Amino acid sequence: MAARHINDRMAQERRARLQAEQLLALRSEELYDANRKLAEHATALSTQVIEQREENALLRGLSDKTEAQLEVATERAVTAQRRLWDALTATEDGFAIFDRDWRLVAANPAFFSIFDGVADVTEGATYEAILRIGVEEGIVDLQGEDPEDWVDRMIARWEQDPIPNVDIKLWNGAYIRLNDKQTPQGDFVSLAVDITPNIKRERELAEARDAALAASRAKSSFLANMSHEIRTPMNGVVSMAELLRETPLSEEQQVFADTIRNSGEALLVIINDILDFSKIEAGKLQLHEDSFDLNAMIREIFRLLRPGIRDKELELRLDYDIFMPPRILGDRGRIRQIMTNLIGNAVKFTQEGHVTVRVMAVPRTNDGRGQDMTIVVEDTGVGIALDKQAHIFGEFNQVEDESNRRHDGTGLGLAITKRLLAMMSGEIWLHSDLGRGSAFGFKIPLKVDAGEAAAPVAGLPADRSRVLIIGQGGEREEALFDALGRLHAEATQIRRLPTARDLEGTGAVILCDPSREPAEVAAILDVETFTGARLCSLPPDAATDGFEDCTPGDNLAALRALLIGPAHDEADDSKVVVAPDLSLVADAEASDSRPDQQVRPRPRLLAAEDNKTNQLVFKAMLKGLALDLEIVNDGAELVAAYKRETPDLVMTDISMPVMDGIDASREIRAFEAEQGLEPVTIIAMTAHAVDGDRERILSAGLDDYVTKPLKKTLIHARIEAALSEAGTHLTASDSPLERDTALDMARASDQSCSPDRASAIR
Repeated sequence: MAARHINDRMAQERRARLQAEQLLALRSEELYDANRKLAEHATALSTQVIEQREENALLRGLSDKTEAQLEVATERAVTAQRRLWDALTATEDGFAIFDRDWRLVAANPAFFSIFDGVADVTEGATYEAILRIGVEEGIVDLQGEDPEDWVDRMIARWEQDPIPNVDIKLWNGAYIRLNDKQTPQGDFVSLAVDITPNIKRERELAEARDAALAASRAKSSFLANMSHEIRTPMNGVVSMAELLRETPLSEEQQVFADTIRNSGEALLVIINDILDFSKIEAGKLQLHEDSFDLNAMIREIFRLLRPGIRDKELELRLDYDIFMPPRILGDRGRIRQIMTNLIGNAVKFTQEGHVTVRVMAVPRTNDGRGQDMTIVVEDTGVGIALDKQAHIFGEFNQVEDESNRRHDGTGLGLAITKRLLAMMSGEIWLHSDLGRGSAFGFKIPLKVDAGEAAAPVAGLPADRSRVLIIGQGGEREEALFDALGRLHAEATQIRRLPTARDLEGTGAVILCDPSREPAEVAAILDVETFTGARLCSLPPDAATDGFEDCTPGDNLAALRALLIGPAHDEADDSKVVVAPDLSLVADAEASDSRPDQQVRPRPRLLAAEDNKTNQLVFKAMLKGLALDLEIVNDGAELVAAYKRETPDLVMTDISMPVMDGIDASREIRAFEAEQGLEPVTIIAMTAHAVDGDRERILSAGLDDYVTKPLKKTLIHARIEAALSEAGTHLTASDSPLERDTALDMARASDQSCSPDRASAIR
């Protein structure tokens, strides 16, 4: 029992010991794990401490470095601020800063010096107070402006964004310019710049400009006066030569008269070229828009140049676009000058072949009335070498070669042409082959004169639409081709008598060959059993003026009526009809409707001309016109004569001593208005070549003007037109020129070049 108890006890102890051992083993393992973890944590903590110490050390280094950099930056900022302020202090321009309440924060000495040491202008003073101090102390020269208005204006300035600059004159004559800006923070920065040197320089430039303008005006006036003084005797020479050619002369005397006239006209061209170039250089040349017929202009140029090609085997041709508008708007005089220059050069340098002028126009899409007009002048002359083509557009430049040395000229024509085209927004070009010919072309923008378009003329009927022209070529046939084209006719030209094949289907035949009699052609037609066509003849002495202007109804309609023939007169269609001078159709009709001229009083023409030669030229040119002519010597005499007896027409020179034609015309218009008189037509006769004359003449009350040298046909036409408008008409007169005209002419030629003429320069 006891043993059993002991065994049990021992078993319990054994079990307890085993449990204790197991528990101890477990606790030992846990303690080991805890010690291990504690060791790991201690190691990590130690590492962290070390890293933190290193980081702290790094931060301390960075902090020290930052503090050092900050100290350096602060020192630099202080230095920069000091230097900036030193610069602002040293500058001669005033500088000031105002806060958002418009109070002065800081300013440099230059700003304070503006106020001449006024104590109230200091830091803390308001902008308005400073303005009022400037006014009250007399620091600002208000130049007549009200003080309150000036202060209000300056305050209103700062209320604008951006603030506009303003120039202020100070009491001592100096000028400052205030350039003020507002910062994003609301402060104001004001800069007062001394602009006195600029103002002085601007004044000097203005004075120099005024002096230059005065010199330019003096030059223009001198050129105008010299133009008048040089051209007046030359006009007398040319006009006298023209009159001399109309008198009975021997062949040798005719050559002498032609030489005098041609030389005088050549000298006038040179004078005009030099004056035109001088005006272009001075910027004084102006363009004047007018309505004109380009076709008629070119044909008139052809007529003027035709005498110069009589000794050449040269033909003038015109290729005129049938779709060209009837009339165009542009500077008629300058376009004519360009055309005359280019066509004249082509004629001058072409001995044989042709000179062809091609005209075409293309409507501008963005302008209903706009046209881009292109004109090309082609010739078969000497041509221009490639290396010389740019050279010839320069001033006073000419192609130097053997073929050109016999031709005179100033070398200004193409230079002036190029400048004029540039003023018209145009361009010029040249294509040339040496020895084969040249083509000068230019393009300018122009407008269609819709208001002057003539009523269209119906085309030829079908049985007359085919027209045969018999001739040797030339301007007359070209004019016919132009006119027939506008009548929608199919025109053919032959240089021989026609055959049956030529005449097949032809509705009209026009004979332009002066070497063949109309009866000869009619006989050929009879032999060929040709009937049914209209046969017309344009005699050698028939004027081509009727075919020049193909747009007016009178001339074109007359040609149409001539080709169609009288209505219901088919039997006479084959007989020869001589074409009338179509340019005189209107005049003939008008003259038929006039009453007997003999019962009418002779019209009275009052003229003013200070040059004795020109007076005699004028008298001679009016020989044959049934009118009473009175010539006075200056504008004052003109006014007196007008008041004494009212004339039917007044013609006056412009540049005259005592009183010029402009002032005289103004006095006449004033007298008419005062007396309630009907205004008389006043026509100016001027040798001036200065732009603006047309406007100056018309604005003075004159109705028209003619340029010298006077042309007899033009003078007659202008006088008759003016009198017709006034209801007075001319008749032919057989009154001879004064018996002593020749002697007076000789005396006048001496007087026209007298030194006393210098007193007439105005």
